[in-house]
Amino acid sequence: MNKIEDLDLNGVYTYADYLKWAFDETVEIIKGRVFKMSPAPNLKHQRVSLNLTLEFGNFFKKTPCHLFAAPFDVRLTRSKKSNSDKIYTVVQPDLCVICDDEKLDEQGCVGAPDLIIEILSPGNTQKEMKDKFEVYQENGVKEYWLVEPNDKAVFVYVLNDKGKYIGLQPFTEDDFISSTIFPELSISLKEVFAE
Repeated sequence: MNKIEDLDLNGVYTYADYLKWAFDETVEIIKGRVFKMSPAPNLKHQRVSLNLTLEFGNFFKKTPCHLFAAPFDVRLTRSKKSNSDKIYTVVQPDLCVICDDEKLDEQGCVGAPDLIIEILSPGNTQKEMKDKFEVYQENGVKEYWLVEPNDKAVFVYVLNDKGKYIGLQPFTEDDFISSTIFPELSISLKEVFAE
């Protein structure tokens, strides 16, 4: 199968299916459903991504944690409600931090990264804000950042002890942002959103 159009987009797919595909387009699977990734990110998205990568890279090179940027497959395990061992979610976050080497293999990451950052682009907002939010929460991603380049804002969600995300006050361009799970990390959003 070489064209995404050959798929039944109402079908349910697994990581095993994903490995067989040779599409020109990049796709993700969220809870078994196939999603085309947006076309190449725009300039603003790429600048923000690079700035965050530089800031995070400088911080995490001095720690046992690892920073990865898309394309990088994150395979999230089954829902606690399911009795299947099949993986129905494969995503490619813009950035993710993984502190447990046991989760890393040659194909990427199996299980929840500690922190995921998604940068919003036209066309992917619903997927990042609803579908991925739910799957990241369900799989135990401790901290999830949604970055809105057009509004120069970052929305941070932190997993509480009940496994639900709590939203923090939004961070804007004039703020320094730090992570709740990596409190020593402090980044100037003016630098992140610099053009």
